[in-house]
Amino acid sequence: MHFDTEDNTRSPQTAPALNPWKSILLDAECGGQWVIAGDVDGDGEAEIVSAQNVNDADIHYTSAIAAQRLDGSLLWRWGTPNLGRRTWHHDVACQIHDWDGDGCQEVVLCTQGALVELDGATGRERRRFAIPPDATDCLVFCDLSGRGRPTDVLVKDRYWNIYAYNQQGDLLWQVHEPGGHKTAHQPLVVDIDNDGRDEIMAGYALLSPDGSARWVYSSATVDIGKGHLDCCRVYRPGMKPADVQLVLTCCGANAIVMLSGDGQVIWEITGEHYESVDVGRVLPGSTEPQIVVDIDHVADAGPVYVFNGEGEHLGRLLTDYARHHVLMDWDGDGMAEIFVGDSCGIYSSEGKRIFTLQLPTEGFPAEQPHERALVPANVLGDGRADVIVTSPHAAHVFRNDRGVPDAAFTELGSERNFTLY
Repeated sequence: MHFDTEDNTRSPQTAPALNPWKSILLDAECGGQWVIAGDVDGDGEAEIVSAQNVNDADIHYTSAIAAQRLDGSLLWRWGTPNLGRRTWHHDVACQIHDWDGDGCQEVVLCTQGALVELDGATGRERRRFAIPPDATDCLVFCDLSGRGRPTDVLVKDRYWNIYAYNQQGDLLWQVHEPGGHKTAHQPLVVDIDNDGRDEIMAGYALLSPDGSARWVYSSATVDIGKGHLDCCRVYRPGMKPADVQLVLTCCGANAIVMLSGDGQVIWEITGEHYESVDVGRVLPGSTEPQIVVDIDHVADAGPVYVFNGEGEHLGRLLTDYARHHVLMDWDGDGMAEIFVGDSCGIYSSEGKRIFTLQLPTEGFPAEQPHERALVPANVLGDGRADVIVTSPHAAHVFRNDRGVPDAAFTELGSERNFTLY
């Protein structure tokens, strides 16, 4: 094992502190912990968009949104103030996307019974179309029609149904229990066969652009009848499906799995509640990326594991709680550091804390550590991923001055289909 380290409340903290470049109090009426970023008003600078949600028995919808400049001033509000909660335990269906391709960003959300498109600059409602009342769990933009840009959209309920619509709001298809299993928290869209149209990893089934099942994951080792797919990421892209490699985590079945793009099992590891996956090069000595995954539902601990592409366990970092983590190059050496939201720690390839993201307390309400999440975003416009630490009442932007520019962050803002998973 490359490292086996511990960093928790009992550990002495000697790493230098980094202060945020900007700290924003989220709008008291419509703001919330779901935070995304983008140049919504076209002024050449990133803005913060945050949202509240109404949650009833694990069915939730977006109820209010606030767009704010980086100085904290309000750009606009939408929705019913404080009808919902500021916190979450799930994704919130609110994304930033230039849906019509005119060069201006829209804010798109799912509220009760409707998908709503807002003008990014003013918050004015441009249009809405009806969706099933519970299909408000998340929204994902994709290209099912081969138009060369993501003009179609997926919405879903919590675990059972996924729906595809085109830009005009026409229902393209609906799938109930893809492949006979529950849906994933957020469908992964990826053009597996390089035909210009996205396939959808909707759960344990890979769907074709028309919604038909291309293949369904099956296993003699992993009981996928328990629970659902928590997270899926592309480990290795390829020109044909057999060359693509996907890594996925299985809630309930307690497994992490590598599959080929044509559904063949490469390896399976069981025994832990693996949750969210990051893919990146975090360890020296190899040109291949590693897999970084947190282990949830462990009493009084939050482990982070590192695997290589063959499933070999290379590292363990034991924190108090590690549900929210990201990878980004922070020091310019071409390798990614591991960021953990709960601890506000940045960790090296040796699993050691090298910096602490210092959150201000004066003028900001006290937050519980487990409420912290991380949003990678190109805030300064230099092609690097900065990091936004979010809580129910604040967003703190830490600028990345030394990291290598990232091809995933050429545009201002966070990733198109941001997810907590």
